[in-house]
Amino acid sequence: MKPVVDGLVRKYAGTYDIRIMNGSSGNPDVEGLSQTFGIAYVPTFVFVNSDGTVSAKIVGAVPASRLEEELARLR
Repeated sequence: MKPVVDGLVRKYAGTYDIRIMNGSSGNPDVEGLSQTFGIAYVPTFVFVNSDGTVSAKIVGAVPASRLEEELARLR
């Protein structure tokens, strides 16, 4: 999935703030986000609106088109 997400980062640079977190255990930042967003499996994609509310969460590998659908729904 990393190549797909990297492509979206390039395509939407300046439009969306897309971040990739490596799920390695022991990293307090990753563990904190995992708890905050209820992430138990990798990959998990969390879409957060500009007001901080979660718009959608997708668990598992999906095509770029599915991720782009969710990006388009963000406000």
